[in-house]
Amino acid sequence: MYPYLKALHIIFVVTWFAGLFYMPRLFIYATEAGDKPEPEQKILRAQFSIMMKRLWYGITWPSAILTLLLGPIVMFNGGWDKVVMEPEGRWLFIKIIFVVFLYIYHWSLHRIFKQEMGGVFKYSSQQLRIWNEVATIFLIAIVMLAVVKQSISLVWGVLGLVLFIALLMSAIRIYKLIRNPH
Repeated sequence: MYPYLKALHIIFVVTWFAGLFYMPRLFIYATEAGDKPEPEQKILRAQFSIMMKRLWYGITWPSAILTLLLGPIVMFNGGWDKVVMEPEGRWLFIKIIFVVFLYIYHWSLHRIFKQEMGGVFKYSSQQLRIWNEVATIFLIAIVMLAVVKQSISLVWGVLGLVLFIALLMSAIRIYKLIRNPH
């Protein structure tokens, strides 16, 4: 039974991340639609609103809930709860911390979603592009911890994550320069 539970957990993690990756893109598109003339602006925002609702309530939220339910079930069935505070389980403890922050990120997207559904576009497309990459950072950290486990050095893991974040932010800045050369 354990392999099936673990497989379902991974499936819902993947579908949850799909929503976390695409939702901010829809925020960006809806925000940038504000630069279009009427009636194009109204038509685009109405379409993005439909897409956001379907993605958020049809895929992202259900996947987040099922991930949250299956995670502890997999942990207890795999016996990981017994070693989470032991040296061989410290990777799991750190992973759980990242997962908690991932749920906080999810809630931040929910807040932006509710704002945009209410016609409030507080953030620039550039700010949303940066926020869009936060899920990527969490994905890399969580997968590295889950796969490499205790073999990864904390120092090298943090250094690698910091370097990846710097590379990601540089790529966003270069994209902005290419997109708006003036």
